[in-house]
Amino acid sequence: MIDSRIVDVAKRANVSVATVSRVLNDSPLVSPKTKAKVNLAIHEMNYTPNASAKNLRSKKTMTLGVIVSDILNSYYTEIIKGIENIANTLHYKIIICDAQNQKDKEIEYMSLLMNRTVDGMILVTPQMTNKELEAYADNGYTLGVVGRYIEHDSIPCTFTDNVKMAKDVVSHLLEQGHRNIAFLSGYADAVDSYERLEGYMKALRDAGLPFVPGLIENGDFNEEGGYAAFMRLRENKHPFTAIFAANDEMALGVYRACDELMMPIPSQMAVIGVDNNRVTKYLIPKMSTVEQPKFTMGTLLANKLIDQINENGLAGQRVYKVDSELLVRGSSLHSFL
Repeated sequence: MIDSRIVDVAKRANVSVATVSRVLNDSPLVSPKTKAKVNLAIHEMNYTPNASAKNLRSKKTMTLGVIVSDILNSYYTEIIKGIENIANTLHYKIIICDAQNQKDKEIEYMSLLMNRTVDGMILVTPQMTNKELEAYADNGYTLGVVGRYIEHDSIPCTFTDNVKMAKDVVSHLLEQGHRNIAFLSGYADAVDSYERLEGYMKALRDAGLPFVPGLIENGDFNEEGGYAAFMRLRENKHPFTAIFAANDEMALGVYRACDELMMPIPSQMAVIGVDNNRVTKYLIPKMSTVEQPKFTMGTLLANKLIDQINENGLAGQRVYKVDSELLVRGSSLHSFL
């Protein structure tokens, strides 16, 4: 646990707890002006660091925690491989935590960071809000995020431009002649799902087409959810000829539904997913999807976070915005027929 009085010192000096800790450890990364301000607050409050707490903070476990939303979703596999690749190279171990799409579990796993079981925590597409994550960083804990941009000096992040990605997908479907395009979103609190919906809406607006709320369904980022969402769309009676699913897992559910309904892809229903899961290349027809550089995202974040743990990465690049690529295959091409 953080020494409660160090929090008071940080507030008095108007700096983060991490900055106070660096001053106490005589880190060269703190400017003379900030160091003087913190030392003044320490003197005014007659603060003496707790020796046992200081030792606990400085002792490294050489371990990273990695919290993923759903370990069964293959999107996370390549990211974890990227993280593990860098961690192993730098002699770190990783602990993988499956939050099972539950925010409460994410918070529960963060206790590994708070009690110093791990030196740092990587959260992949977390359900916790930016404000909640920033609170951990403000209290001196080291964490990074994959899949979302966070505007905080102490939180490194890697992500793709979800809005542009979605616009590219919808633009492709429009080029193929589709005018009624449905969108399958993920679970309710997913930031990336909201951003992909935003891109979908912008592409329709740019094309002069109306946004139809009845063509939006929540598929919870899994195959069963995608199947059920497609069936609900069919019941809504809004005509549509194409589906943009916010991930490949939901798109697989659409494939299954179309097979049961004897609705051939793409002649009666075009389908596009996101993530380029391995199975998409073996479907008939092959699934159009969006490739995200997942391995690279994992390596960039892990490398930066380990630097930060060792106080080598507090300056320089913190945000890594990587490019995605639309992979057009048979499931969205009329020329495939």
